[in-house]
Amino acid sequence: MEDHEAVDLAADWADISQGLRKDLGHQLFTQWIKPIQLGKIDKESGTLQLFLPTEFSANWVRDRYHDRLSLAWKIARGEVRHVKVEVHPGRRKIADFDLRGDDGFGHRAANDATLAMESIGDDGFTSSVGLDPSQTFAAFVTGSTNVLAKNAAERMSKAEKPQFSPLYLKAATGQGKTHLLHAIGHSYLQAFPRARIFYCSAERFMVEFVQALKSNEMIEFKGRLRAFDLLLVDDIQFIIGKAAAQEELLYTIDALLAEGKRLVFAADRAPQALDGVEPRLLSRLSMGLVADIQPADIELRRAILESKLTRFAPLEVPADVIDFLARTVSRNVRELVGGLNKLIAYAQLTGQEVSLQLAEEQLTDILSANRRRITIDEIQRTVCQFYRIDRSEMSSKRRARAVVRPRQVAMYLAKVLTPRSYPEIGRKFGGRDHSTVIHAVRLIEDLRERDADMDGDVRSLLRQLES
Repeated sequence: MEDHEAVDLAADWADISQGLRKDLGHQLFTQWIKPIQLGKIDKESGTLQLFLPTEFSANWVRDRYHDRLSLAWKIARGEVRHVKVEVHPGRRKIADFDLRGDDGFGHRAANDATLAMESIGDDGFTSSVGLDPSQTFAAFVTGSTNVLAKNAAERMSKAEKPQFSPLYLKAATGQGKTHLLHAIGHSYLQAFPRARIFYCSAERFMVEFVQALKSNEMIEFKGRLRAFDLLLVDDIQFIIGKAAAQEELLYTIDALLAEGKRLVFAADRAPQALDGVEPRLLSRLSMGLVADIQPADIELRRAILESKLTRFAPLEVPADVIDFLARTVSRNVRELVGGLNKLIAYAQLTGQEVSLQLAEEQLTDILSANRRRITIDEIQRTVCQFYRIDRSEMSSKRRARAVVRPRQVAMYLAKVLTPRSYPEIGRKFGGRDHSTVIHAVRLIEDLRERDADMDGDVRSLLRQLES
């Protein structure tokens, strides 16, 4: 499979997986969908291969989720006409570190897709095959809110010894911390092709730990775990309250650090905010560098959307649609990209052009969940502070340019950021007629296109109001 095709498939699968997680719930998704690995698309038949690690899991998914998977892929990718679920042909070659747990039905099932499996190469060394091929540093869009974490992650993956270890990435859901974990793994393998990498969630670490404990395989578990050159643990907040697993992770960190190995952790909160974590483990987690990823600002959100558009060429997405999505979908980047993908998929399947109206019609759930209740009073207060005028000028009859222009900007922002009608906005500005508000909105729209200073003012105000 060509590299670009693999990247596109992985991106589509990420979007499909997000929807299935919401539909099925965390437990069913983790048990049956997450272990799926992508195969190739047969161009002639339009058949996409989906691989599972065991015959039991493949049969289970075929019986219960085949139709749902097939429909999701047809919507996401027009060239897929059939989906074939089967056992991974290389499953028998999985190395002995392929930790297994009970699948809840008395069968031994392979670890989920977040656990980096290792296959034995011809030279006897192992190489990671569990990293998402689409989540590289090249695909990570950088802005002011994530540049520290991105630079720290790149430094951790270089051949030179890092200045700090462990690296702790802190970010809310959907802001890119998992992407950086995968990117570190890819880059590290480029520097050290024979390196052994272990990537898992903290939750999965605990599952494997408990399984080893029950099976009297703790010596083997510890030995295998500490043989890795790079340890990547996601969602470390889920190790809260598990004393025995915490202790084992603590010993593992100490052992790997003593041997100069590299460790990266990710969580949705800072180490100090991890309630129920043993103090010594908190100390280890925060002894290197804690790199915070702040929510993407509007400029970064716009840049991320622009970076995704190359996948859909020659389909055109108007600039006002990109600006609308960037302004409105602000909770997390994953939801932002998912909204763009959904909009484009709908346009392609129905033969419609992508437009602002189509976005508002088809993304109602995403948009309503993201819209913060910004009031006209808040807009007026922010604009007056920005232009250093008295709040009373928003309702006054003064016609001086120093007062009129800020008032018009506030009217424009009220129309853009609130659901209020023109007459309602007019009433909030000293009882002005709706035609006055329409004139103000059109004037500011025109000035933004012709006047860089005005466009800069409006962008600054939008950032303040949407932050």
